[in-house]
Amino acid sequence: MVEEEPQHLKSELRSLFNYVQRVRQEIAAIDRPVEDENQFGKMGDQLDAIVKATEEATNTIMAMMEKNEDALGKLRASITDADQIALLDQITENGMNVFQACSFQDITGQRVSKLVKSLTYVEDRVNALVDIWGKEALQSVEVQVPEEKTEDEKLLSGPQMEGEGISQDEIDKLFD
Repeated sequence: MVEEEPQHLKSELRSLFNYVQRVRQEIAAIDRPVEDENQFGKMGDQLDAIVKATEEATNTIMAMMEKNEDALGKLRASITDADQIALLDQITENGMNVFQACSFQDITGQRVSKLVKSLTYVEDRVNALVDIWGKEALQSVEVQVPEEKTEDEKLLSGPQMEGEGISQDEIDKLFD
């Protein structure tokens, strides 16, 4: 049994070494992405864009609902039929429900902010590991290339950040 312990120890050390090498490869892949995109920064930017787009949409919805309420008030002044006034009251109540539903934007912003903080925390930890191993050492680590994207996948890059990608005018020209 004493003879087996050194072999067992060697086996465990080899497994640990392989595991550390794999971690090193993964950190190198994060630090030096194949597609030349900083995934952490890009994710944070995308989450910030979600908050901004949600806020803008909510503000537009609320502004239009306020205009509808003003129009309903003017219309209500000219109507005397009880059934029609009841319908106007229903429309007003529906509008109030829309206003209440728009409160989701604040909660969404808070949750996304928590995600950005978590993402920043992970990014800081990865950067600390990069510093520990050294950028030069990680540059020599081979990074696995992901599968080649199909032609359709290359075209589909989802919603673009402001100032990136093809403008709506350019898209409209394709249909002229």
